Amino acid sequence: MSTEFAETDRIASLEIDDADLPPPSPEIDQERRVAVYELLEENRFRPSGAGEGPFEATLRVADNRIRIEARPANGGAPLVVDAPLGSLKPIVGDYRAICDSYYAAVRNLPPSQIEALDQTRREVHQEGAAALRKRLSEQASMDEDAARRLFTLVCALMGAPSGAG
Repeated sequence: MSTEFAETDRIASLEIDDADLPPPSPEIDQERRVAVYELLEENRFRPSGAGEGPFEATLRVADNRIRIEARPANGGAPLVVDAPLGSLKPIVGDYRAICDSYYAAVRNLPPSQIEALDQTRREVHQEGAAALRKRLSEQASMDEDAARRLFTLVCALMGAPSGAG
């Protein structure tokens, strides 16, 4: 997918709507903050049919759906990107299992085994980001960095460890 982005095609601010979710653990909260920071530092994102950005966005994961409400920063009606998460659940589950193994390995295994798990963790994270990007492609265009950070946030909102930007 080769998309040309304007300099203004980006998320300039992001709010996480987690009102319907249990409070995150300190680790998950930290992962969310890091992912939001990294997303805002560098991303290309444009909802379909959008005028000029940048966009102020709200992200919500609820009722087995991802919902991104993006409002042009200069005013205007919000655009909603909304899709079921069903096809992402297996990847999130795989990612959760690999992260659990990775974090256990960091405490107990030699570096060579940790490196192999870390590589697998990154590959599954990349696979999840590509699946998310494809899932949302009819409603929004985004670059790989935005997709990776959004996948990290989806994992964090679904309660999965998410540390493989």
